[in-house]
Amino acid sequence: MKQITSIQNPFIKSLVLLQEKAKNRKQTGTFLIEGVREISLAIKGHYKIQTLLFYPEICSETEAKKLALHTDFIEINKEVYQKLSYRETTEGVLAVAQSKSLQLSDLKLSENPLILVAEAPEKPGNIGALLRTADAANLDAVIIANPKSDLYNPNIVRSSVGCLFTNQIATAGTTEIIAFLKEKNINFYCATLQNSTSYHTQNFTEPTALVVGTEATGLTQEWRDAATQNIIIPMQGEIDSMNVSVAAAILIFEAKRQRGF
Repeated sequence: MKQITSIQNPFIKSLVLLQEKAKNRKQTGTFLIEGVREISLAIKGHYKIQTLLFYPEICSETEAKKLALHTDFIEINKEVYQKLSYRETTEGVLAVAQSKSLQLSDLKLSENPLILVAEAPEKPGNIGALLRTADAANLDAVIIANPKSDLYNPNIVRSSVGCLFTNQIATAGTTEIIAFLKEKNINFYCATLQNSTSYHTQNFTEPTALVVGTEATGLTQEWRDAATQNIIIPMQGEIDSMNVSVAAAILIFEAKRQRGF
Protein backbone atom coordinates (compact mmCIF):
# COMPACT_ATOMS: atom_id res chain seq x y z
CA MET A 1 0.00 0.00 0.00
CA LYS A 2 1.49 3.32 -1.06
CA GLN A 3 1.69 6.02 1.62
CA ILE A 4 2.14 9.80 1.33
CA THR A 5 2.94 11.84 4.42
CA SER A 6 4.15 15.16 3.04
CA ILE A 7 2.15 18.05 1.61
CA GLN A 8 5.24 18.84 -0.46
CA ASN A 9 4.80 15.61 -2.41
CA PRO A 10 4.40 16.50 -6.12
CA PHE A 11 1.26 14.39 -6.49
CA ILE A 12 -0.36 16.09 -3.50
CA LYS A 13 0.60 19.49 -4.91
CA SER A 14 -1.11 18.53 -8.18
CA LEU A 15 -4.27 17.60 -6.28
CA VAL A 16 -4.29 20.95 -4.50
CA LEU A 17 -4.23 22.61 -7.91
CA LEU A 18 -7.19 20.46 -8.97
CA GLN A 19 -9.13 21.83 -6.02
CA GLU A 20 -8.16 25.43 -6.69
CA LYS A 21 -7.83 25.86 -10.47
CA ALA A 22 -10.41 25.20 -13.19
CA LYS A 23 -7.52 25.39 -15.67
CA ASN A 24 -5.85 22.36 -14.10
CA ARG A 25 -9.09 20.39 -14.01
CA LYS A 26 -9.62 21.12 -17.70
CA GLN A 27 -6.03 20.34 -18.71
CA THR A 28 -5.90 17.01 -16.88
CA GLY A 29 -9.53 15.98 -17.40
CA THR A 30 -9.70 15.09 -13.72
CA PHE A 31 -11.17 16.49 -10.51
CA LEU A 32 -11.40 15.65 -6.81
CA ILE A 33 -14.39 14.15 -5.03
CA GLU A 34 -14.65 14.17 -1.25
CA GLY A 35 -16.92 11.99 0.86
CA VAL A 36 -18.34 8.47 0.87
CA ARG A 37 -21.75 9.34 -0.57
CA GLU A 38 -20.34 11.54 -3.31
CA ILE A 39 -17.76 8.95 -4.38
CA SER A 40 -20.39 6.20 -4.33
CA LEU A 41 -22.74 8.26 -6.50
CA ALA A 42 -19.94 9.07 -8.92
CA ILE A 43 -19.15 5.39 -9.34
CA LYS A 44 -22.86 4.62 -9.80
CA GLY A 45 -22.95 7.38 -12.41
CA HIS A 46 -20.12 5.64 -14.33
CA TYR A 47 -17.37 8.09 -13.48
CA LYS A 48 -13.96 6.44 -13.58
CA ILE A 49 -12.01 6.68 -10.33
CA GLN A 50 -8.26 6.89 -10.93
CA THR A 51 -7.01 7.09 -7.35
CA LEU A 52 -8.58 6.83 -3.92
CA LEU A 53 -6.86 8.47 -0.96
CA PHE A 54 -7.84 7.66 2.62
CA TYR A 55 -6.87 8.80 6.09
CA PRO A 56 -7.02 5.60 8.20
CA GLU A 57 -7.87 7.38 11.47
CA ILE A 58 -11.25 8.23 9.93
CA CYS A 59 -11.69 5.79 7.04
CA SER A 60 -10.03 2.38 7.30
CA GLU A 61 -8.35 0.62 4.41
CA THR A 62 -11.16 -1.95 4.43
CA GLU A 63 -13.82 0.76 4.22
CA ALA A 64 -11.94 2.55 1.45
CA LYS A 65 -11.67 -0.63 -0.61
CA LYS A 66 -15.42 -1.19 -0.32
CA LEU A 67 -15.96 2.05 -2.24
CA ALA A 68 -14.02 1.34 -5.41
CA LEU A 69 -12.45 -1.58 -7.21
CA HIS A 70 -9.69 -1.59 -9.82
CA THR A 71 -8.15 1.68 -8.68
CA ASP A 72 -4.97 2.86 -6.96
CA PHE A 73 -5.20 3.30 -3.20
CA ILE A 74 -3.00 5.71 -1.25
CA GLU A 75 -2.88 6.04 2.52
CA ILE A 76 -2.35 9.62 3.67
CA ASN A 77 -1.70 11.18 7.06
CA LYS A 78 -3.61 13.90 8.91
CA GLU A 79 -1.56 16.78 7.51
CA VAL A 80 -2.09 15.71 3.90
CA TYR A 81 -5.76 14.97 4.47
CA GLN A 82 -6.39 18.39 6.02
CA LYS A 83 -4.58 20.02 3.10
CA LEU A 84 -6.85 18.31 0.57
CA SER A 85 -10.19 18.09 2.35
CA TYR A 86 -12.69 20.78 1.51
CA ARG A 87 -15.46 20.15 4.00
CA GLU A 88 -15.74 20.78 7.71
CA THR A 89 -17.44 17.43 8.28
CA THR A 90 -14.89 14.95 7.08
CA GLU A 91 -15.16 11.27 6.18
CA GLY A 92 -11.50 10.57 5.59
CA VAL A 93 -11.65 9.71 1.91
CA LEU A 94 -11.08 11.50 -1.40
CA ALA A 95 -11.02 10.31 -5.00
CA VAL A 96 -9.41 11.52 -8.19
CA ALA A 97 -11.98 11.02 -10.95
CA GLN A 98 -12.05 11.52 -14.70
CA SER A 99 -14.44 14.22 -15.87
CA LYS A 100 -17.06 13.42 -18.50
CA SER A 101 -17.91 14.97 -21.82
CA LEU A 102 -20.73 17.50 -21.43
CA GLN A 103 -21.81 17.66 -25.07
CA LEU A 104 -25.46 17.98 -26.07
CA SER A 105 -24.94 15.08 -28.47
CA ASP A 106 -24.15 12.80 -25.51
CA LEU A 107 -27.59 13.22 -23.93
CA LYS A 108 -29.88 10.20 -24.04
CA LEU A 109 -33.45 11.44 -23.80
CA SER A 110 -36.72 9.58 -23.28
CA GLU A 111 -39.58 9.74 -25.79
CA ASN A 112 -41.25 12.46 -23.72
CA PRO A 113 -38.40 14.30 -22.04
CA LEU A 114 -38.56 16.87 -19.28
CA ILE A 115 -35.43 19.04 -19.21
CA LEU A 116 -34.16 21.94 -17.13
CA VAL A 117 -32.14 24.64 -18.88
CA ALA A 118 -30.33 27.23 -16.74
CA GLU A 119 -28.69 30.18 -18.46
CA ALA A 120 -25.40 31.44 -17.03
CA PRO A 121 -25.82 30.43 -13.38
CA GLU A 122 -22.79 31.69 -11.45
CA LYS A 123 -23.15 30.73 -7.79
CA PRO A 124 -22.06 27.15 -7.02
CA GLY A 125 -24.76 26.95 -4.35
CA ASN A 126 -27.48 27.71 -6.90
CA ILE A 127 -26.09 25.20 -9.38
CA GLY A 128 -25.92 22.57 -6.67
CA ALA A 129 -29.51 23.28 -5.64
CA LEU A 130 -30.68 23.05 -9.27
CA LEU A 131 -28.98 19.66 -9.62
CA ARG A 132 -30.55 18.41 -6.39
CA THR A 133 -34.00 19.44 -7.59
CA ALA A 134 -33.39 17.81 -10.99
CA ASP A 135 -32.40 14.58 -9.25
CA ALA A 136 -35.45 14.69 -6.98
CA ALA A 137 -37.71 15.06 -10.02
CA ASN A 138 -35.75 12.49 -12.07
CA LEU A 139 -35.43 14.87 -15.02
CA ASP A 140 -34.07 13.64 -18.32
CA ALA A 141 -31.28 16.21 -18.32
CA VAL A 142 -29.95 19.51 -17.04
CA ILE A 143 -28.45 21.82 -19.66
CA ILE A 144 -26.31 24.80 -18.64
CA ALA A 145 -26.30 27.60 -21.21
CA ASN A 146 -23.26 29.87 -21.37
CA PRO A 147 -21.75 28.42 -18.17
CA LYS A 148 -19.92 30.83 -15.89
CA SER A 149 -18.56 28.15 -13.56
CA ASP A 150 -16.63 24.94 -14.08
CA LEU A 151 -19.10 22.19 -13.15
CA TYR A 152 -16.33 20.19 -11.47
CA ASN A 153 -15.63 23.05 -9.07
CA PRO A 154 -15.42 21.49 -5.58
CA ASN A 155 -18.09 23.90 -4.33
CA ILE A 156 -20.53 22.56 -6.93
CA VAL A 157 -19.64 18.95 -6.13
CA ARG A 158 -20.23 19.72 -2.46
CA SER A 159 -23.43 21.79 -2.81
CA SER A 160 -25.01 19.23 -5.13
CA VAL A 161 -24.38 16.49 -2.50
CA GLY A 162 -23.39 14.19 -5.33
CA CYS A 163 -26.26 15.06 -7.69
CA LEU A 164 -23.66 16.30 -10.16
CA PHE A 165 -23.17 12.58 -10.79
CA THR A 166 -26.81 11.45 -10.82
CA ASN A 167 -28.04 13.80 -13.57
CA GLN A 168 -27.35 13.85 -17.28
CA ILE A 169 -25.69 17.23 -17.82
CA ALA A 170 -24.65 19.15 -20.91
CA THR A 171 -23.24 22.63 -21.47
CA ALA A 172 -23.41 24.75 -24.62
CA GLY A 173 -24.15 28.23 -25.90
CA THR A 174 -27.69 29.56 -26.02
CA THR A 175 -27.93 29.47 -29.82
CA GLU A 176 -26.76 25.85 -29.95
CA ILE A 177 -29.20 24.77 -27.24
CA ILE A 178 -32.18 26.45 -28.91
CA ALA A 179 -31.29 24.69 -32.16
CA PHE A 180 -30.98 21.38 -30.29
CA LEU A 181 -34.40 21.76 -28.66
CA LYS A 182 -36.06 22.67 -31.94
CA GLU A 183 -34.40 19.77 -33.74
CA LYS A 184 -35.73 17.39 -31.07
CA ASN A 185 -39.22 18.98 -31.22
CA ILE A 186 -39.03 19.94 -27.55
CA ASN A 187 -41.23 22.85 -26.47
CA PHE A 188 -39.38 25.29 -24.25
CA TYR A 189 -40.92 27.62 -21.73
CA CYS A 190 -38.87 30.58 -20.55
CA ALA A 191 -39.35 32.01 -17.07
CA THR A 192 -39.29 35.78 -17.54
CA LEU A 193 -41.22 38.90 -16.59
CA GLN A 194 -41.66 40.13 -20.15
CA ASN A 195 -44.65 39.12 -22.32
CA SER A 196 -45.42 36.18 -20.07
CA THR A 197 -48.41 34.12 -19.04
CA SER A 198 -48.91 32.26 -15.78
CA TYR A 199 -46.91 29.02 -15.71
CA HIS A 200 -49.79 26.82 -14.52
CA THR A 201 -51.86 27.56 -17.65
CA GLN A 202 -49.34 25.80 -19.91
CA ASN A 203 -49.26 22.16 -21.02
CA PHE A 204 -46.04 20.51 -19.85
CA THR A 205 -47.16 16.95 -20.64
CA GLU A 206 -45.44 16.95 -24.05
CA PRO A 207 -41.63 17.08 -24.58
CA THR A 208 -40.68 20.09 -22.49
CA ALA A 209 -37.71 22.19 -21.45
CA LEU A 210 -38.10 24.69 -18.62
CA VAL A 211 -35.67 27.57 -18.98
CA VAL A 212 -34.54 29.80 -16.09
CA GLY A 213 -32.07 32.66 -15.87
CA THR A 214 -30.29 34.40 -13.04
CA GLU A 215 -32.18 36.41 -10.45
CA ALA A 216 -30.08 39.47 -11.21
CA THR A 217 -30.38 39.66 -15.00
CA GLY A 218 -32.95 37.07 -16.05
CA LEU A 219 -32.89 35.41 -19.46
CA THR A 220 -31.31 36.97 -22.51
CA GLN A 221 -33.46 38.29 -25.32
CA GLU A 222 -32.55 35.35 -27.55
CA TRP A 223 -34.35 32.97 -25.22
CA ARG A 224 -37.37 35.23 -24.82
CA ASP A 225 -37.76 35.65 -28.57
CA ALA A 226 -37.43 31.95 -29.39
CA ALA A 227 -39.59 30.51 -26.58
CA THR A 228 -42.60 28.35 -27.24
CA GLN A 229 -44.12 30.51 -24.51
CA ASN A 230 -42.73 32.88 -21.92
CA ILE A 231 -44.06 32.05 -18.46
CA ILE A 232 -44.17 33.74 -15.10
CA ILE A 233 -44.72 32.64 -11.51
CA PRO A 234 -47.27 35.13 -10.10
CA MET A 235 -46.09 36.74 -6.86
CA GLN A 236 -48.10 38.68 -4.32
CA GLY A 237 -45.38 40.44 -2.34
CA GLU A 238 -43.21 43.44 -3.00
CA ILE A 239 -40.48 41.74 -5.05
CA ASP A 240 -40.79 40.43 -8.59
CA SER A 241 -38.24 37.60 -8.55
CA MET A 242 -37.07 34.71 -6.41
CA ASN A 243 -34.00 32.51 -6.13
CA VAL A 244 -33.43 30.62 -9.39
CA SER A 245 -33.41 27.20 -7.72
CA VAL A 246 -36.73 27.92 -5.99
CA ALA A 247 -38.33 29.13 -9.22
CA ALA A 248 -37.02 26.09 -11.09
CA ALA A 249 -38.42 23.74 -8.44
CA ILE A 250 -41.89 25.30 -8.72
CA LEU A 251 -41.91 24.90 -12.50
CA ILE A 252 -40.46 21.39 -12.47
CA PHE A 253 -42.92 20.00 -9.98
CA GLU A 254 -45.86 21.59 -11.77
CA ALA A 255 -44.71 19.72 -14.86
CA LYS A 256 -44.39 16.53 -12.82
CA ARG A 257 -47.88 17.07 -11.38
CA GLN A 258 -49.32 17.43 -14.88
CA ARG A 259 -47.58 14.23 -15.90
CA GLY A 260 -49.13 12.33 -13.03
CA PHE A 261 -46.06 11.84 -10.88
